[in-house]
Amino acid sequence: MKRYVIALDEGTTSVRAGVYDVEKGIFIHRAQQEVGQSYPKSGWVEQDANEIYYKVMYVLNDCVQSVGAGNVAGIGIANQRETVVCWNRETGEPVCPAIVWQCRRTGKFCASISAEMRKKIKDKTGLLPDAYFSASKIKWNLENIPEAKKLQEEGRLCVGTVESFIIFRLTGRFLTDYTNASRTMLFDIRKMQWDQELCTFFGIPLDILPEPVPSDARFGTTRFGGKEIPVAGVLGDQQAALFGQVCHREGEGKITYGTGLFMLFHTGEKCIFSDSGLLTTVGYTLNGKTYYALEGSAFNAGSAVQWLRDGLGIIKSSEESEEFACSVSDTGGVSFVPAFTGLGAPHWNSEARGLLTGISRGTTRAHIIRAVLESIAFSARDLADCMIRDSGICLREIKCDGGASANSFLMQFQADVLGIAVNRPKERESTLLGVALLSAASLGILAPEDLADKRISEKIFVPSLERKKYEELYANYLLAIKRALLNE
Repeated sequence: MKRYVIALDEGTTSVRAGVYDVEKGIFIHRAQQEVGQSYPKSGWVEQDANEIYYKVMYVLNDCVQSVGAGNVAGIGIANQRETVVCWNRETGEPVCPAIVWQCRRTGKFCASISAEMRKKIKDKTGLLPDAYFSASKIKWNLENIPEAKKLQEEGRLCVGTVESFIIFRLTGRFLTDYTNASRTMLFDIRKMQWDQELCTFFGIPLDILPEPVPSDARFGTTRFGGKEIPVAGVLGDQQAALFGQVCHREGEGKITYGTGLFMLFHTGEKCIFSDSGLLTTVGYTLNGKTYYALEGSAFNAGSAVQWLRDGLGIIKSSEESEEFACSVSDTGGVSFVPAFTGLGAPHWNSEARGLLTGISRGTTRAHIIRAVLESIAFSARDLADCMIRDSGICLREIKCDGGASANSFLMQFQADVLGIAVNRPKERESTLLGVALLSAASLGILAPEDLADKRISEKIFVPSLERKKYEELYANYLLAIKRALLNE
């Protein structure tokens, strides 16, 4: 039996791939290429879809050559979500730059959507109408790119998120998976199909969209080294991290600590809608079953530590923040709100700004650094409380990944604030691991019951029993949040 699976992660700033040895449960080779972004106008973010494809081919070739094409059982794909690509169905060539998920060019249109339609969008898709998602980006392309409109009229236009473009170029098939479809604002997440009413509202013909299929489907074959290799297993990047953290049971959750903070909470086969500004999304599909998740994000997490380093210059590296935080017993009354670009869930206020409060003559840089790290954990507490309240499901355990998960002070404080264990894995590349495991399951190399054994814990941070102390600290943070929301 072929023992290697190649996992591809097409991210916003880089393309990574890893060769996963299924028998040993480890990555034995990795490759990475940076991907550029352009900012043609204020609030606009674009990428060259051809550059993405060429970088994808580079890292895949690198990985295939490392073990030999004849030993590769399949390729799985994870990707940045919501980013939109338009291409010629006959040539595969993009007709305009990709509009990246961060792009805000359609913000005014989304803000103008009526309350009635906003409710329909939420009820069908689980999403809050926003320029973040794909639908308004597709609408903008059809209205502003003459070649896209011409190809659409001629029946020669394909539009999809990044994984759909990659699958098309690799296999010739026009497909997307349920998790990526669920991020477009066009997909009914209970019926698992494009919604005609929403497509009509956004002026998007159904025939330009890819066919949605389960995440663990076979997506076709591609050719490397003279061998046909199946493409099997596709997930959006945050869902891939959920799967890689083996959050396969209702009540399990993961937090990814990156520039921002992403939390996904497994709600089983229940499609639960939030009253707290959280998103409902497809978590993954496996063996004919669809599993859902609640998702929340904080805009700033690792970016706040970068601010300490690059903006204030009070640390030389992100790693130093742990040493300084541990050098004091508390923040000395200092509270920090990381609202550099507003506040995400559950507050959803783009006008809020960062706030540092409680400074006295005795405040040192260690107190400020500790307050910044604590604020990251408090942001996750905000999300966790909403998820538990909206779902009625207890949070069993949090599994962590992303750069800041290496900070043991932050992970221990996170456990203390949540009052539940925080589980840090040996393999921090949870997105790559998730799509590798799903691909192996799709190919029949791993049985679903064997997946949990492939995630190995490095350390479990057990929460403190001093619940009153941490509740008081969190209450102080919420007071600071109120001030930030008022811009006082």
